Amino acid sequence: MKKISLMGATGSIGIQTLDVIREHPDMFRLVAMSVGKNINGARQIISDYQPELVSVQKKDDCEKLKTEFPQIRFTYGSEGLTEVAVYEKADVLVNAVLGSVGLYPTLQAIESKKTIAIANKETLVTAGHLVMEAAEKHGVSLLPVDSEHSAIFQALQGEKYKNIERLIITASGGSFRDRTREELKDVTVADALNHPNWSMGAKITIDSATMMNKGLEVIEAHWLFSMPYEKIDVLLHRESIIHSMVEFHDSSVIAQLGTPDMRVPIQYALTFPDRAPLKTSKRLSLADVGTLNFKKMDFQRFRCLQFAFEAGKIGGTLPSVLNAANEAAVAAFLEGRITFLQIEDLIEQALSFHNTIANPSLEAIGEADNAARKYVTSLVSKA
Repeated sequence: MKKISLMGATGSIGIQTLDVIREHPDMFRLVAMSVGKNINGARQIISDYQPELVSVQKKDDCEKLKTEFPQIRFTYGSEGLTEVAVYEKADVLVNAVLGSVGLYPTLQAIESKKTIAIANKETLVTAGHLVMEAAEKHGVSLLPVDSEHSAIFQALQGEKYKNIERLIITASGGSFRDRTREELKDVTVADALNHPNWSMGAKITIDSATMMNKGLEVIEAHWLFSMPYEKIDVLLHRESIIHSMVEFHDSSVIAQLGTPDMRVPIQYALTFPDRAPLKTSKRLSLADVGTLNFKKMDFQRFRCLQFAFEAGKIGGTLPSVLNAANEAAVAAFLEGRITFLQIEDLIEQALSFHNTIANPSLEAIGEADNAARKYVTSLVSKA
């Protein structure tokens, strides 16, 4: 029985993590969780799973839930998030929160020697050097939850890193993969949220449409697998059947395939090094799929992917600025304050404006993050 702490329980990854726990009540138990503003969702999860510790974003919500569930311990805010991350009874922390708020709690969980199942891209994007150094120092495993990184992780089992030629991360292309840049000028939020293959939260779906999601995954892969950016490629693959591949020196390529279902990589992270049945997942039939399509990535068409490679190679605080500027720009787009293509423009301006600090401290990363958000917000206000 593995005891699970779950940060971001009401989000897309959080909900699917709960599905896995529900399917294997003899293997997993939810002992602690955090939610943001979705208090109704929290109530349902508390009723269904009976965790011992729950953190919410606001103090008022914390007080309300205390009266409704007197047997549960409640906390709130950033301190509450950290309490969930380091909860003493948990064996595994699933970091499924959205944004850079997941960084500090993850570092604290590593110091507490928790195994980390990581779905929060921003933790590695903004502070990969600090996270990987801490994980090595404390002997902690970081198990990838993203389907692409899980695919690479699975393909590398039993292999030697010295034999890797390159990592090949696949990308569906998102909602607008068949549109030219000219056709993107007047797209709506509803258009952008209509992903062809995956069911995800709003922010990640927009990131998929801009290809920033893939850019952040490239930076993640750099840190998770200690791989230089020159050995990481991105390949457009419409069907999302091959989740990623590893090419070796002898020209062999090992790929991980499956139907688009995030519960599969989530469960693999929780069961590793073992596997377990997942009866509710649809089996892959290549005969039914028939054809798999691949296309070279166009960096002029998907400029955010180019930004990510450039920021990652420069390193320091620049990936933090990339992530923060993107979060601020996507929020403005979802609120209808800017157009879709302006997301790229704002990110590019923020990257150009920033003076990069090499090998930054946690404090410097936070300052760069805040400055980038304020800068983008000021540009949006002037637009």
